Amino acid sequence: MIDLSKKYVIGLMSGTSLDGVDAVLATFDPSPCIHGSAYIPFPAAIKERLFRLNSPAHDELHESNLIANELAVFYAEAVGLLLEKTGVNKSQVLAIGNHGQTIRHRPECGYTVQIGNHAKLAELTEIAVIGDFRARDIAAGGQGAPLVPAFHQQIFQDQEHAVAVFNIGGIANVTWLGRAGSTVYGFDSGPGNALLDYWCKQHLNKDYDESGNWARTGVVIPELLEEWLATDFFHLPPPKSTGRDLFNPTWLAGYDLSKYAPEDVQATLTKLTAVTIVDALERYAAIPEMLYLCGGGVRNNYLVELIAADLPNTVVKSTDEIGVPSDTLEAFAFAWLAWRFCHGLAGNLPEVTGADGPRVLGVLHPA
Repeated sequence: MIDLSKKYVIGLMSGTSLDGVDAVLATFDPSPCIHGSAYIPFPAAIKERLFRLNSPAHDELHESNLIANELAVFYAEAVGLLLEKTGVNKSQVLAIGNHGQTIRHRPECGYTVQIGNHAKLAELTEIAVIGDFRARDIAAGGQGAPLVPAFHQQIFQDQEHAVAVFNIGGIANVTWLGRAGSTVYGFDSGPGNALLDYWCKQHLNKDYDESGNWARTGVVIPELLEEWLATDFFHLPPPKSTGRDLFNPTWLAGYDLSKYAPEDVQATLTKLTAVTIVDALERYAAIPEMLYLCGGGVRNNYLVELIAADLPNTVVKSTDEIGVPSDTLEAFAFAWLAWRFCHGLAGNLPEVTGADGPRVLGVLHPA
């Protein structure tokens, strides 16, 4: 069913920020290489429906399957745009690695749900699709996340510097690489952009706080930050993972925010993301010599400045600065995971997820 003579793999990612679909065309022999990328934004109506699915609701099973069908169409459009931009024919593509859209992540209950109708995507593209990457790791006792540290190890670890990578999407997660040969660690640190984007939408009717400029106009509220930092998740040791199941509007509504100026809450939310990122390194890994940032949070200049200010002895860079596009790094990683699946190779790191051992991740939907 898998023709290993085909060299290209497509990776698709639509993350917790709910902004749209990233697609990359990649090869991995002899080394990882991106040959092109494409992006399709989600319409506002789809974003709102996906957002609602992160919480229990009436008839959510029916709604989630309806949206899964629609997502397959968006994913197929992204694949088509990518192939058109790169001039590659679908017959040259080994497989599509599709993360799917996470609507529930409950590893403590033994499950995680990423929707996207991989079978429909295979029908629409006539390319083999590999999805459902997280389930096998959870079945083996792991968190099912984060899965990208194994890929980070392939492309960022070096001999000379102790390196860490932080992906700041809707949720922020760290990969501690150290120097080449070090044990790799990885886990979610807490909210990335999810709460920032929500608060900005509520008060400015904008999808995100561009460059963190709105947050700059506010001041951090120490007592509110202290309350938030008392959340149990921040004090759990790795392996650990989280999502919108915890860090969502309901979580925010548990605190009386009406007595604060909205811009001060935004400044404090930005500080929360920065503090928990730095604390994750200090408490559970080590302070790196090099910290590479990726994900949408890279463009929040205020957030990046806060992180860098708390790490004065660390060189903080976007992965863009070393030739790895920060926007498409996760899509690149899921292309790699699909390539690993096709070659019968494990995709998880048990020391990161807590699984009982290495596992081949994913489920195949043939072309």
